[in-house]
Amino acid sequence: MLCSQDSSQAARCLCASDILSCTAAGLERVPAEMPVSAVTLDLSHNQIEKLEGGAFEGLYRLETLRLAHNLLTAVQPGAFRNTSGTLLQHLDLSSNQLRVLEPHYFQDLPGLKELLLFNNRIVRVESRALAGLSSLRKAYLSHNLLTDFPFFSIQEHNYPHLSMLDLSSNRLPKLPLEDISKLPLSVQSGLYLHNNSLVCDCSMYTLLLHWEQRGFASVTEFRQEHTCLAYGIKRVRFFRNDRYSETCNLTAMIGLLKLQNSSVSVKAGEPVVLHCVTTLSGQHVTFLWVSPTQEYVAPPGNNDSLKMFTNGSLKIVAARAEDSGIYWCIAQDLQRQRNETREVNVTVVPHPGHELHESFNTGFTTLLGCVVSLVLVLMYLYLTPCRCPPCRKASAPATATSSKGNEAGAGSAQSSILTPTPPASTEGPGRKVSTNKHVVFLEPIKEQQNGRLRAGPVQRAGETDSIMSVFSDTPIISP
Repeated sequence: MLCSQDSSQAARCLCASDILSCTAAGLERVPAEMPVSAVTLDLSHNQIEKLEGGAFEGLYRLETLRLAHNLLTAVQPGAFRNTSGTLLQHLDLSSNQLRVLEPHYFQDLPGLKELLLFNNRIVRVESRALAGLSSLRKAYLSHNLLTDFPFFSIQEHNYPHLSMLDLSSNRLPKLPLEDISKLPLSVQSGLYLHNNSLVCDCSMYTLLLHWEQRGFASVTEFRQEHTCLAYGIKRVRFFRNDRYSETCNLTAMIGLLKLQNSSVSVKAGEPVVLHCVTTLSGQHVTFLWVSPTQEYVAPPGNNDSLKMFTNGSLKIVAARAEDSGIYWCIAQDLQRQRNETREVNVTVVPHPGHELHESFNTGFTTLLGCVVSLVLVLMYLYLTPCRCPPCRKASAPATATSSKGNEAGAGSAQSSILTPTPPASTEGPGRKVSTNKHVVFLEPIKEQQNGRLRAGPVQRAGETDSIMSVFSDTPIISP
């Protein structure tokens, strides 16, 4: 077994735990015997020309297989049979000489997540070449010789996890836009098509423009590298040649233009293009836009903030908060006496940093307001001056006769407020006594000061408990 025998191959390989590395070992074929405990196998930078059936048999723990920079021209049926199967997640076949991806190449790898095939000589991908890769997340096929790709074979139920398909730097002359528009959005956002041999086409221009508006990384990260061949001789950049795009008749791509929702969001300071979708076509069709401020916009635009093309598209050069609102497009065919309208709701979203700053200011202002209100309430309760008359000395117990004579007296009425023991009878007309409470609560006394009852004579000056008990059930409510 490799790494356990004194052989020329073993001397050029390195075993470390569950890693077997035979890079630049001069191998012309996959070694016959390898440790079954290998999780990572690196056979890159060798002269291996083909993968034979059962080449990795017995490697039931294999998760990563690297075969980059070899001379591979074919993968025979069953090459990955009896390997780890669902465990193998990373397969690197880049920088080889593969020409056609056959359906049997990857049929025994249902757990594969990442497939690297860039820098080969691939001219064709069979429609079922990736059919068995139900766990596939990323596929790299850039820097090949592809002139076509079976987009129709990529459906969401077959590849639910696919989020990147790199077809850049190939020789694709034209894109099947109908098939591409049916791809799941997760695939469209990760579909890289820059540096191809595309012929300039209005429908393709519209699709890429739509992807840019939605912020797809496949366009925004390689914006300057999206080029096409105009008029058969001149290579131009998609997003820097407004003169060419003005000649596009976007009405021919109504089905594709439906991808643009009636509501469009754009970050502040960034450009956005609004399309006028209509069934009208011909040289007699004219377009007009109405902004949210009831301003009429016609080609070439009104000012530096709004630019309009002859094909009916309206470009907001640098979106501002005041640009938010409903935009109306009016298409008119004067010869046939027909007109159509379309509305687009534009929302300008502030940058995350600005939004965070605003929310911080709002929260700080609210907190400061609460603190000030609480301080004012406390000052009102404890620092408001109260000029109370001097307390009278406790008088001797009165007789029943004198009590009746003074039943309307104010002193006895107010002193009952602070008396811990309720009296046995009503002390005055209209004044109620509750025998179910520890403290007697009387009806409000008309004489007030600053909204508080003016304290009356205390019957027993030493009893502070009775004063606290009066306010113990009264909540303090701050505004």
